[in-house]
Amino acid sequence: MRAIALLSGGLDSTLAAKVVMEQGIELEALNFMTLFCTCTSRGATCLASQKAVETLDIPLRIFNVSEEYLGVVKDPKHGYGRNMNPCIDCRIFMLKKAKAYMQDSGAAFIVTGEVLGQRPMSQRKEAMRLIEKEAELEGLILRPLSANVLPMTVPEKQGWVDREKLLKFQGRSRKPQIQLAEHYGIHDYPCPAGGCLLTDPGFAKRMKDLMLHEPAFSMNDVHLLKIGRHFRLSDGVKLVVGRNEEENRKIETFAQEQDLLFKLSGFPGPLSLLRGKADGRDIEKAAAITAHYSKAKDLGNTEVIYKIVNEDRYRSLSISPIPRGEIERLMINE
Repeated sequence: MRAIALLSGGLDSTLAAKVVMEQGIELEALNFMTLFCTCTSRGATCLASQKAVETLDIPLRIFNVSEEYLGVVKDPKHGYGRNMNPCIDCRIFMLKKAKAYMQDSGAAFIVTGEVLGQRPMSQRKEAMRLIEKEAELEGLILRPLSANVLPMTVPEKQGWVDREKLLKFQGRSRKPQIQLAEHYGIHDYPCPAGGCLLTDPGFAKRMKDLMLHEPAFSMNDVHLLKIGRHFRLSDGVKLVVGRNEEENRKIETFAQEQDLLFKLSGFPGPLSLLRGKADGRDIEKAAAITAHYSKAKDLGNTEVIYKIVNEDRYRSLSISPIPRGEIERLMINE
């Protein structure tokens, strides 16, 4: 019997796969990656799930669904969690993808690492029922870690798996999982629960600001949210200021044709990106903020140069670094 395991690479999904494999089920792991995942490499690979399948010795398919997933984040039917995490809609989206792959591959059911009561939004009984119904997978999602405190599934009713050998974990304590990991000799699980940027309060503030002022945002806009200091200068204008050389390079990489790039003339400092229909006041603010974060911030007037990305010619401004109080007013978050 074959099944599909949704594998984040975290401890729960790894243990769930192991429990089912012990009953002779042939597993293939799926990982749906988005630009909000925190466990990815520069090569756009989920490092945590790769590590997990090496431990489990099962095949893995990774699907990058970032572009499509933006629609879920922009308008989740079931709303957001504490921050900008659309957990219920996210789960439905991923399970629909998994169902399509399950049917194409000839697998019989889906295995997840969900634990009843562990996550307040998506791992309640009512939420689990709702998710199964909307994903059109009622009875076909086996949650081995909590199976004995949940209704019987098709795999259990059909005798494909033995319910008596499944577990009854529930609640937010991690002790049962850690003990089970010790039993299996699993010691390296690099992606803990919460490996999603949308659950991070600081990132969520930036995301809310982006959705409010630029509702037609792109993946490029989201990538920029991950780096630098962010400032809202006016309704359609935002500044991103690099915090180190690596972020300066990333800002240059993500800069688009009509963006403005700012830097100090003759002093070490950040590279800043101004995006939107900026007027003269926005440009002056951007230059003053850039100067504030440079080595010249205590020298009074300093020269800041800037240019449109797709042009070679720099323009120059002599400007005083912006006062700290104004910085705090304009900053989206620290």
